[in-house]
Amino acid sequence: MLETLFSTYLSSTIRFWFLIAPFFVVTMFLALTRGLPASEKASIIRRACISALILGLILFFAGPLLFNAIGITLNSFRIGAGALLFLTAISLVTSGTRNHATSLPDEDREDVAVVPLAIPVMIGPATIGAILVYGAELKEVPEVVGGLLGLVTSLFFLGVLLRLSSYLEKALGKTGLNIMSKISGLILSAMAAEIVLTGIAGFIASTQTA
Repeated sequence: MLETLFSTYLSSTIRFWFLIAPFFVVTMFLALTRGLPASEKASIIRRACISALILGLILFFAGPLLFNAIGITLNSFRIGAGALLFLTAISLVTSGTRNHATSLPDEDREDVAVVPLAIPVMIGPATIGAILVYGAELKEVPEVVGGLLGLVTSLFFLGVLLRLSSYLEKALGKTGLNIMSKISGLILSAMAAEIVLTGIAGFIASTQTA
């Protein structure tokens, strides 16, 4: 039981970490909070991470209910979510930015913590689909607990990274952050391919047994 929990926790932490695309989030955070005092930045980080966690928890448990409600199988959703995730990965690899959040909002916002930082910068459409899939895949209690702890841990590390964002900008520069985003996109593309191929294999197996 503990072995299953630990292995699921470790794999889930890594999965969610790359799904969030942390270095892209850092880039957007720096742009959105330029000129703000440190105390206000800390408040934005805290509220953004809590908002992303709440949404992530809802999505984590909503998968089976959603699939049953709209009458689609997990394998079909794997293929669709994986394809969307692959498009996001391509955008990260080619330009270092996510295709759904490539620019800042046109209007000035009093609070950027929830929109656009938590949604869609941290939790975008492709991430939503992937969390729904991963949540639906975990059946046993140790797996579910490990997955939840992985989600919490990845967002905690993201919060730490955002707190260190000014130091990262000085150390890596915009070019360095862009390169790290592209590397994250490369790993994300492999994750997307795995989701799609698993969905295709499951769909073929289900049609053969039907």
